[in-house]
This record gives sequence, C-alpha cells and structure tokens, in this order.
Amino acid sequence: MLVNNAGYGHEGILEESSNEEMRRQFEVNVFGAVEMIKAVLPSLRERRSGHIINITSMGGYITMPGIAYYCGSKFALEGISDTLSKELAPFNIHVTAVAPGSFRTDWAGRSMRRSPRSIGDYDALFDPVRQARKDKSGQQLGDPIKAAQAMLEIIESDTPPAHLLLGSDALKLVREQLTEMSQEINTWETLTVSTDG
Repeated sequence: MLVNNAGYGHEGILEESSNEEMRRQFEVNVFGAVEMIKAVLPSLRERRSGHIINITSMGGYITMPGIAYYCGSKFALEGISDTLSKELAPFNIHVTAVAPGSFRTDWAGRSMRRSPRSIGDYDALFDPVRQARKDKSGQQLGDPIKAAQAMLEIIESDTPPAHLLLGSDALKLVREQLTEMSQEINTWETLTVSTDG
C-alpha cells in the first residue's frame, strides 16, 4: 500500500513564472511520486497484491489561469497513474488516481508558492483569481477527514476505480470540462478524420 500525498501548489501566470519554479513543481508532484512508486513496486509485485493511490487533483482535468505548472504536474500524474494501472493489473496491484476538488487543507495557504506579479497586462484576468483563492483558503467545502474515509473505502474494495473524483465541485467542474471537450471533438470531427491516408 502506498499513498502518494506529497505535493504543493504553484500559483503564477506562466509568462511571469520561472522555469526553475516549474522544475521544482514537477520534481515534487511528479518525480517524487514516481520515485516512491518505484521504491515499493518490487515488494508489491512479489506479493502479487497491493494498492497505489496517487493524489492528483481536479486540476489534472480542468485548468484555470495562474496554475499552469500545478495543472501540468497533475495532468502528468493522472496519465502516469492510468498507464501504471494497466501495467500492474496482471499482478493484482491496483492504482487509483484520486482527484480532490477544494478541501480545507493548507494548499492555498502556507503550502502555496506564489510567483510575484510583474506584467500589468494580466492584472484584470489574474488578480481577482489570486485574491479569491487567498480569501477562500480554509473555507473550502471539502472535509479532509471525509476524503480519508473515502480512500479507505476504495482500499477495501475488490474492484477499486482507476480514477476517483472527490468533492461536489470536482464532479461539477470535471463533468463540464468533459462535455466541452466532447462538443469540441464533434465540432472538429471532419478536420480530424481528414488526415487519414
């Protein structure tokens, strides 16, 4: 059993945020998780049982201005988790990517690294988003204790999901994103299939 919960958020407009911040974000949120997985896999594979839970985020499905590095890292961990679930299925090892919405943790508080603002063109777009995130910190709908209980439930399941959203906000926003994506695919279907030889 492994729960990959280590991670943090980076907030900043991409153009204003250093490449070093991106590398640090991926080092913690992606490479750290992969290193932990590799550390436990030999014993799980030998036992032919186990469960790996990777804490991703609704930010692994949806995006919003100012968290490109964070969302990128969580999209990456979602993809790694999904692939890993297929690789480990023959060994009876389950992998679940758990994607929480907004929970009352310190993600948007002390745990958030914020790049300084420097380009005025982004003020109208991003300043209200940054302020709203700060104001909402500690007031989020999600209860961390209930999230832990939900994870215990999937650990005990014989058929745990490969992906699990947590929180009504995650459910709503991800469903909206999937609907928009499906509509865009349909709109551009003719161009999509036009490339077949």
